[in-house]
Amino acid sequence: MPSSLRRLLIGIAATSMVFVWTAASAQAPVSAQGAALRWSKAAPFPVPEEELYASVINGKMYVLGGFGVGGNAPGLVVEYDPAADRWTRKKDMPIKVHHQAQAPLNGKLYVFGGCLKGISGEAGVQNAWEYDPAADTWRAIAQMPVKRCSAIAEAVDGKIYVIGGLEPLENGRGTRVSGRNEVYDPATDAWTSRSPMPTTRNHAFSGAVSGKIYVIGGRLGAGNIPATTNIDTVEEYDPATNLWGIVKERMPTPRSGGGYTVCNGKIYAGGGEWITRELFAAFKALEEYDPATNTWEVLPSLPGSVHGNAMACIGTRLHTVSGKTRSGGPPDAVDPATASHDVLELGQRGGTR
Repeated sequence: MPSSLRRLLIGIAATSMVFVWTAASAQAPVSAQGAALRWSKAAPFPVPEEELYASVINGKMYVLGGFGVGGNAPGLVVEYDPAADRWTRKKDMPIKVHHQAQAPLNGKLYVFGGCLKGISGEAGVQNAWEYDPAADTWRAIAQMPVKRCSAIAEAVDGKIYVIGGLEPLENGRGTRVSGRNEVYDPATDAWTSRSPMPTTRNHAFSGAVSGKIYVIGGRLGAGNIPATTNIDTVEEYDPATNLWGIVKERMPTPRSGGGYTVCNGKIYAGGGEWITRELFAAFKALEEYDPATNTWEVLPSLPGSVHGNAMACIGTRLHTVSGKTRSGGPPDAVDPATASHDVLELGQRGGTR
């Protein structure tokens, strides 16, 4: 088949798929306090990037990370004040990594691992840090037992659990997709191994609700999206018993590398990426998981397709920030990131992460 015809057919297929996903996202009207959910614009992100992560502390959102050019991470720390609708640059991460795990706890932000340059276990770091937003200072804490990149971190009962991601093989090289589960205790500055996650994965979505941790979706096989397969698996971990429960209701759109947050006891997953041999794609899908009922609901799509976006909930408002509008991989390397900062008023659905 001539290459020009093949490109045309792939373009038609991509357009059709975007139409299907958009239609699916709009299949039923969703409301908050009787009014239809609507997206609005907020102050653009001042340093457009991908592979960003957001946490909320004392009513302000902190967006960290960034992939940079060729994996040369900028180590961004940017504070958003919703009252003033204003962004402010803060001190960069002490070691500039991408794909770090992070979680807020007791007014501080804890940052774990990440990758230097490439996305692999070998490129990971063991470093862990405590960031104090009030003083804009960083403090090194006990290193993780092994290098890890693209894990998730969630806080429960005063401790932080770092789960999954990428780690090196026994010889210190290469990549193993990990189910490793380790808990950091700020009171003792020490790590303890816990029950490993049944489904090894990286680039996952997650949330902690009612004392349990939910790991959602992500990818198998490797860290780089062209060499991986997305999954829709949802698993529940109970830190109190150190046990993983039965598999939960699958996420509607299997994906990885998107934004996620918790609002009022529900977990939100927005954006993400997916690749086959024929098609590179980013997602617009926004989906809500309710652990209390083990059900998913499809919400109004993000304003644009995106991956590597940061998401957080401030009060009843869901924020999605920056990212890139195509899937990762060679085409994405030359694409500029979007500065878009979009907000969805959730009403009674909302809360604060």
